[in-house]
Amino acid sequence: MRNDKKDDEVAGSNPYARLDKTAVIQEARAFNETPINPRKCAQILCKLLYLFQHGEVISRTEATDTFFAMTKLWNCKDPVVRRLVFLAIKELSVYADDVIIVTSSLMKDMTGREDVYRPAAVRALCRIIDVSMLQTIERYLKQAIVDKNPAVASAALVSTLHILRKNPEFVRRLVNEVQEAVSSENHMVQFHALALLYHIRSSDRLAISKLVQKFSKSGLRSPHAICYLIRIAAKLVEEEEDRSPFQYIESCLRHKSEMVIYEAASAIVRLPNITSGELASAINALQQFCSSPKPSLRFAAVRTLNQISINYPQAVISCNVDLEQLITDQNRSIATLAITTLLKTGAEASVERLMKQISTFVSEISDEFKIVVIEAIRSLCLRYPRKHATMMNFLATMLRDEGGYEYKKSIVDTVITIIEDNPDAKELGLSHLCEFIEDCEHTNLATRVLHLLGREGPTAQTPQRYIRFIYNRIILEAVQVRGAAVTALAKFGAQCPDLRPSIIVLLQRSLYDTDDEVRDRATFYLAVLRKGDQKAVADFILNPLQISVVGLERQTEQYLASGDFSKPFDIKQVPISAQPITASETKKSALSVEAPVKKEEKTKASRQDIYARKFF
Repeated sequence: MRNDKKDDEVAGSNPYARLDKTAVIQEARAFNETPINPRKCAQILCKLLYLFQHGEVISRTEATDTFFAMTKLWNCKDPVVRRLVFLAIKELSVYADDVIIVTSSLMKDMTGREDVYRPAAVRALCRIIDVSMLQTIERYLKQAIVDKNPAVASAALVSTLHILRKNPEFVRRLVNEVQEAVSSENHMVQFHALALLYHIRSSDRLAISKLVQKFSKSGLRSPHAICYLIRIAAKLVEEEEDRSPFQYIESCLRHKSEMVIYEAASAIVRLPNITSGELASAINALQQFCSSPKPSLRFAAVRTLNQISINYPQAVISCNVDLEQLITDQNRSIATLAITTLLKTGAEASVERLMKQISTFVSEISDEFKIVVIEAIRSLCLRYPRKHATMMNFLATMLRDEGGYEYKKSIVDTVITIIEDNPDAKELGLSHLCEFIEDCEHTNLATRVLHLLGREGPTAQTPQRYIRFIYNRIILEAVQVRGAAVTALAKFGAQCPDLRPSIIVLLQRSLYDTDDEVRDRATFYLAVLRKGDQKAVADFILNPLQISVVGLERQTEQYLASGDFSKPFDIKQVPISAQPITASETKKSALSVEAPVKKEEKTKASRQDIYARKFF
């Protein structure tokens, strides 16, 4: 094996992955050595910073000892060590005592001639300074905000923003210097100054309006500052319903910076009560980004168009040609978003063509992206029920492909939703699900499909075609699946009198099953079916007791704990559970990632269980 190949493998590992906190603190004693070894000290400081960034907590004594040892490194002339010291001071100031003693040294570096140290000294000083000592650094901080060095000015502005949370009154005295920094020629200084000025005036709505009005006319140079101003203007439009800042946001769609154009477009589409004309200008800008050579711009445009299509699908139709070109994009995220957007906005006549395009694309993406596509197909099928056959066949093909549990579950959920919402799709959907459980590796999905077959199969045009698939599960599958299959067969026998003799014969074979629950179910259902009493069949097979499982468990525990078995257990004391909400009653949105179901909605079906917990 070549040595350079081994070196490449070693280079990929993390040299700090197995650091021991105690060992690193012991190594920090090297800071007291004379003369100072810059290379060794730099490595120790990097180890300390790595531990802090990964959540390691050290005791106050250890932090104080390490901090005072670190102060000896101020005599080191190595710039790398000095800059690492500033970073370490910021981290240790949370744990160590008496860190204020380095204030004079930091102020000396802050006002010194070495521009390499000044920004880091400003940040460290503002981090460790006490509120009572802010007056001593006010003059130096004002000078740093308007400093000619952009790094020093940005460091002072950001540090002042952190001080604003502790002492707003102190920061308000620096407004004149902050306003002067907004006119800086450096882009980052202008951005940080505008952000600080906004936070200083955030409690005054009138001052914020004047700020937007002033800088929208003055013309900021920094694209970052303009983006921040767009967000401020959009917030004003949302909170005060004042449409005057909207003109500025719309004018930014013609800016030369792509960052500003996208920020303006995304701000417009998020505004409430937007009109179709106002939305069109933003969509046109996003449409141009769809053909950009930069993947980041294409992704941003498609992602925003995907969000727009949830509430305004008709407005995105004009971009369908550009979105179809992105289906073959090398970036799979862009291609997935393009597909899901087309599925939301596509016309009924283009469904077949879309399915053909997707079929060549789906095999190349991961399960996570496939689930997003499947949920978009669900939305499309609910919108165009007459095209259910095309989409059902496509989903059946996906069911036969390799995939994990969540991927298969999303397909089964989609097929069940289509069956419950569209009666015409029931026969085709049940056939596909029957083929799926022939090779299904997931017990939960197989039992769910069997439950659906027991509920929908007896009312199909030819119910006998499904019995073979159900009986195969009794012979071949696990215990849970065999139990569900026995119950499904019983429902066929209950609702199809012509098939009842055959069902009884099949159930008799389950009387010798190795599992007691399967045997008990088969014995119970055989007794009910042989009796032939329609009321008993309806009560015990078709309409079983809708009782709360939690309530039944608690009542049973109380009955056993009482020790009085002279009275029989009263089932009437168990609360009745709510009927489960079917998929046809609650139509999910096209993308559950973008429109997640709230927790309150998830627990709505089991609120009787919650009441039972409170009562018992």
